[in-house]
Amino acid sequence: MVITEKGIGGQELAKAVQAAYQLGESDYSLNPLVYSPDGGEAQGRIQKGDSVIFCCRRGEREIELTEAFTDSSFNQFNRFYLQDLNFVILTLYHEKFKDLPVAFAPLKVNATLAEIISKAGMKQLHCAESEKFAHVTFFFNGGNNNSFAGEVDERLPSPRGIPFEQVPELNLEAVTEKVNEGIRKGFDFIVTNFANGDVIGHTTNKAAKIACAAYVDHGLGKVLETALMNDYVVLVTADHGNLEVLYSDDGQAHVAHTTNTVPLFLLDALDESSLDALEGKLADIAPTILSLLGLKTPPEMTGRMMIHSKGQAHARKVLLIILDGWGNGSQDETNPIFLAKTPIWDNLNNEHVAAVMHASGQAVGLKAGKAGNSEAGHMNIGAGRVVLQDDVRLDLAMQDGSFFTNQVILDSFAHVQKNHSHLHLIALLTEKSSHGSIDYPLAILKMAKLAGIGEVFVHIIFDGRSTQPGSAPQLLLKFEDAIREIGIGKIVSGFGRGLALDRDGNYAKIEKVYNALVSGQGRQYGGIYE
Repeated sequence: MVITEKGIGGQELAKAVQAAYQLGESDYSLNPLVYSPDGGEAQGRIQKGDSVIFCCRRGEREIELTEAFTDSSFNQFNRFYLQDLNFVILTLYHEKFKDLPVAFAPLKVNATLAEIISKAGMKQLHCAESEKFAHVTFFFNGGNNNSFAGEVDERLPSPRGIPFEQVPELNLEAVTEKVNEGIRKGFDFIVTNFANGDVIGHTTNKAAKIACAAYVDHGLGKVLETALMNDYVVLVTADHGNLEVLYSDDGQAHVAHTTNTVPLFLLDALDESSLDALEGKLADIAPTILSLLGLKTPPEMTGRMMIHSKGQAHARKVLLIILDGWGNGSQDETNPIFLAKTPIWDNLNNEHVAAVMHASGQAVGLKAGKAGNSEAGHMNIGAGRVVLQDDVRLDLAMQDGSFFTNQVILDSFAHVQKNHSHLHLIALLTEKSSHGSIDYPLAILKMAKLAGIGEVFVHIIFDGRSTQPGSAPQLLLKFEDAIREIGIGKIVSGFGRGLALDRDGNYAKIEKVYNALVSGQGRQYGGIYE
């Protein structure tokens, strides 16, 4: 295949995206666009016998689309099941996919906080709404999908079928009620995630962000009151920053994670323990909790204990509250938390000294200078050590050349050559998301070129979270230039991350994407391939 100036597809898709903007659509929720130059069948559809490489690396957002392609008993919607499809995932984001070809085998963390508590015979509660449930279970437990003995996991449904900025409270009330119920039942350890700061922080709605901070404050007050009345030691922290920044440097609405530090408060009604160290990293939280519980820190945990016990403190029950996306920001009108009515939060800051916790970059196993994310944050908190994240592992593989000799990826090429079929890449259009990067499909295209693959179809997931809203056309043209330099690849479809990477059981969204990829259903757009 010879690529010409108009033969890659980025320009055509960019025009289609611009037209979708005029219809009120956004990058995040963009309905499927399929390439059909003559109004007939869409080109580049995934067919039986093909190879597909899902170029995302993270976890809970990739599960549903992977299920649709790989689970023979899948029944969430009627779909045309493709036989002899080689579906490759970059990392193992759920144990149900352990028999799939996985390009980069997982690093499962042992001796986590939850595991040590379980082995001690203690009872623990992990509670969050569905938007962040995987974070207090799978990620918090070191990449383990199974609950430990004595662990109760409570998943409350997040709002569905309505834009999150219209419900900034999400389902926090149900979460706080369930946590208070767990406190009254006397669980030895409780971890909960308040999802609002991150979920609403990803929107462009200033009023929703301010309202969100007020809802979090109210929920925090309800839980703190119950916990302290029942003699729990309470730790309040965050996994990364997001909500605390309203505007980007260019004056546009800020919708991404930040590199800001996060707070750590310790509250103890019996006044037996207090924070000793006032600066740390998220990996220091697990050893601190184990000390409060009266348990020894395992040698695998390299984080340090951050408390000072006054006298002969006895083992205590502990509540850990993780305010998702709640970083340390400027105390001015650029910070929704500062602008909101937050009497509980204000009192915490006025009456207690918070430790400053590093939650981004190398402090949580990410690349230096990279913003933190919920997965890295929760995994580091639960593991009690700095856990090398998938983006670093994959980047190291590209730097040392091992990415380009990955046998699973090479086997996907062999599958195509054997079947005289096609290779497909499902790629997230971003340069810095925790879910992926355009670096991965570009690296695979280079490998495919060297392997003599005849044709590669690229299917775009538009981001709108780690990227600025409305930036997709520009990113497409940049991506197209890189493909042109490599000399192989056609961009043939596109759809929003909110559809393709749903994590809340909204399989109607996944159905749209699946039908676009397999049957070519979607809004058609034109172009010229020569």
